Amino acid sequence: MKFVDEAPIFVKAGKGGKGCLSFRREKFITEGGPNGGDGGDGGSVFLKADEGLNTLIDYRFTRTFIAENGQAGMGSNCTGKKGEDLILRVPVGTSVIDDDTGEVIGDLTQHEQTLLVAQGGWHGLGNTRFRSSVNRTPTQTTPGTEGEARNLRLELKVLADVGMLGLPNAGKSTFIRAVSAAEPKVADYPFTTLVPSLGVVKVGRHRSFVIADVPGLIEGASEGAGLGIRFLKHLTRCRILIHLVDMCPIDGSCPIESAQSIVAELEKFSPTLAQRERWLVLNKADLISASEAQALKTQMVEALNWQGPVHIVSAVNREGTELLCEQMLNHLEALWEVERQDPEAASAERKVQDIMQQEAREHIHALREKHHAERRAAKGQAPEQDLTDDLDEDDWNEDDYDVEFEYVR
Repeated sequence: MKFVDEAPIFVKAGKGGKGCLSFRREKFITEGGPNGGDGGDGGSVFLKADEGLNTLIDYRFTRTFIAENGQAGMGSNCTGKKGEDLILRVPVGTSVIDDDTGEVIGDLTQHEQTLLVAQGGWHGLGNTRFRSSVNRTPTQTTPGTEGEARNLRLELKVLADVGMLGLPNAGKSTFIRAVSAAEPKVADYPFTTLVPSLGVVKVGRHRSFVIADVPGLIEGASEGAGLGIRFLKHLTRCRILIHLVDMCPIDGSCPIESAQSIVAELEKFSPTLAQRERWLVLNKADLISASEAQALKTQMVEALNWQGPVHIVSAVNREGTELLCEQMLNHLEALWEVERQDPEAASAERKVQDIMQQEAREHIHALREKHHAERRAAKGQAPEQDLTDDLDEDDWNEDDYDVEFEYVR
């Protein structure tokens, strides 16, 4: 299955049925009067969150969705049939944006949550509606109104409590394999991880949280280099970020400089996301001595002016991971309890997430515009010329890969 986390679609609600112009005509009844019925309402378009879905691939090729029109009214005061509503199922975690205005219409974060995205047209009135004491034989009717039509962009952002970021080969996939049942691919070459991976971390019998791994960042990622910038938006829903650092890089690079480059790229991508609570996790402690690890920890805290928690672990040997997960869940539960008790705190958290998602959306849009401008320049076309017809399908689906994407318990 391909992982598709963005999809532009067009939705149109059904048109309302027109009212009927009719008069009663029966034997021995000379003044039957008007009996034209109203039309039926047009069908509306809804999006419904479905936890059984994990990709927007259903909307990759089919992008136009039109609800049923309402039927016209009929004689004998018969009302036309209402058009059937169209319900489109999307993964939990899907944001819906009006592509023309940039307005965020809604965010589907719970199973079976439903969102109206296009209202069906209202029914027309039959001539019976216009009968009065001074107008016994009305010939007026009204047509049904048109249904709403919208260009939408669906954006899927995975629902995770903790998100990991770091350079390629920092050990993020190994870490998620160590603390959960997820089994993302692990190898010793860059960009082994191509799409986000999710794992459910269990602490005890009835306590757990969801952790997400995204493709690694590299220097220049905020300008489009590498893969990670495409998936950083998935971290905007996370309450805590784990900054994973390789203490013994295979290429001999400096771990401190590597950590600083990740912070710099994060700030360029989204200043608000860069201010998100982060825990520094120094990985691959099995490759160096304990004294060297402690010395590197001290140097890194000083160089980064780090104020948050710091842990030294060996993901491959699962050393230090259990303690880290337990402390992290304790902290998450404290945050959740504050939000349950204080609606203002919960509202403030939603606003912060909205800001992060908007910053991510604007940054990715700017990168795409830059990419299209470069394509136009390479083809010798004017900057304002529309390149849509010249773009291959893959240019619109750069995030698609032939891999499975699922929650694993």
